[in-house]
Amino acid sequence: MPRRPLRLRTAEADAEVRAGLDRIRAEYSVPGPFPPAVLAEAAESAAPSNGRADLRDVPFFTLDPPGSLDLDQAMHLQRRGSGHRVRYAIADVAGFVRPGGALDAEARARGVTLYLPDATAPLHPRRLSEGTASLLPGRERPAVAWTIDIDDAGRITDVDVRRALVRSHDRLDYATARHDGGDPRIALLGEIGERLIAAEAARGGVSLPLPEQEVVHANGGWALKLRGDLATEAWNAQISLLTGRAAARLMLDGGVGLLRTMPPAPTEAVGRLRLAARALGVAWPGGASYGDIVRALDPALPRHAAFLHDAAGLMRGAGYTAFDGAPPGQAVHAAVAAPYAHVTAPIRRLADRYASEVCLALAAGRPVPGWAREALPELPEVMQRALRRGADIDHACVDLVEALLLRDHVGDVFDAVVVDVNGDRTGGRVQLVAPPVFGRCEGADLPLGEQVRVRLEEADPARRHVRFSRAA
Repeated sequence: MPRRPLRLRTAEADAEVRAGLDRIRAEYSVPGPFPPAVLAEAAESAAPSNGRADLRDVPFFTLDPPGSLDLDQAMHLQRRGSGHRVRYAIADVAGFVRPGGALDAEARARGVTLYLPDATAPLHPRRLSEGTASLLPGRERPAVAWTIDIDDAGRITDVDVRRALVRSHDRLDYATARHDGGDPRIALLGEIGERLIAAEAARGGVSLPLPEQEVVHANGGWALKLRGDLATEAWNAQISLLTGRAAARLMLDGGVGLLRTMPPAPTEAVGRLRLAARALGVAWPGGASYGDIVRALDPALPRHAAFLHDAAGLMRGAGYTAFDGAPPGQAVHAAVAAPYAHVTAPIRRLADRYASEVCLALAAGRPVPGWAREALPELPEVMQRALRRGADIDHACVDLVEALLLRDHVGDVFDAVVVDVNGDRTGGRVQLVAPPVFGRCEGADLPLGEQVRVRLEEADPARRHVRFSRAA
């Protein structure tokens, strides 16, 4: 097994990766430059400032991955009695986009911002997404301002949403934000985040702590790494989930909206997961939900990692549900364990602009604008198509780099963990200890959750495919 992490270096390797990424762009029809009419409209657009609440003196801050410029959200947090008040300012993209215009049509065609390791294909032109609409520090910006009060159990007690003018004071990032006394704002975010995580568990919600494969380009080469959620990311996600739950409740009470939904896991699927837990030696006490089990696991342990990969199979069927009148029969997102909506990322996700507009109208007691209401029935399909393309591109990029990393190591033996087994026991799926590659593995009776030795049989960059067999 290689002693050092595999990394693609040299100009030739760099050219191969970029050529492979170009093929992925062509295969999945990744949008290129914006048409001139779209760029012209983005350059001329300006959100009106009249009629907005003035929140420019509220010390909002943003928290995002390092280097991000498309800043959708800014927050201000404070204690309020035994509970908390969360102010969440969301970029008011609708203020810049003329319904039915060139910019609107292009955003509907794209659906979401697509992220590749070497470039992004943004939902909106950068002049807007990284400029006039982005909540950059020190800039006066139009926003959709949510004020959400929660009690000492993390339950929502009051909600307000309105258009406002805001000015973010600081841009923080996950890599440098400190909660160990270094920044009281992050300490308060942790206090609220942990309270919301506990409330999620009490509702029966669950977030899988699985690290994600990520293609990185640094120090002159390309490599793979596993990216696990930092505590600050998990807390930040809870603020977004809180706002999404508040938005869903507002829309359900108002009888119109767009929800993000996911059905409960089928009983038979939970039963299969119980069998996997037994095989892996993961304790599942009577009466405990799979969410209770997941929260007690450590993804760094091979048996726990295998169980978590199996548990991911229960989180399927997520989609968007539009309604106008009676609430939908399935209005809950099973992982959130509550009704939930996407409203916090309008710069990067099309649906959020429409859902936010519905919430603003309902909160103000006025009719939902026709351009937003009339589009709701079409958005579930538009968004599913866009999100599916984004997920396929992510997988293709990782598969490409996996195959290139291992191309010259066919026949080598690696340490790996068995994370899945075929139903007929003729093979399964393994994760190498290093580099963090996942691949199909041939071999009878692979021991689920155990560390094994595997031989690389195939690594084909053209097909973006790797294949292993169990080594003696």
